[in-house]
Amino acid sequence: MIYPSIDKLIAKVGSKYLLVNVASMRARQMEETGHFQMKDEKYVSKNNIGKALEEVAKDLIKIKED
Repeated sequence: MIYPSIDKLIAKVGSKYLLVNVASMRARQMEETGHFQMKDEKYVSKNNIGKALEEVAKDLIKIKED
């Protein structure tokens, strides 16, 4: 089972294309700055892209639309 569920993520973001963009930008930001929204032991995923998706699922990332 993939965590978090793709259905849950798309319901929060609205589009799978926007989800990919947000998650990749956040994962890159994590890599460059080393800043994470949660403590390391709270994440299920080990890699940054999975951690970014978990942050989206927990509403820790807010998406601004123009």
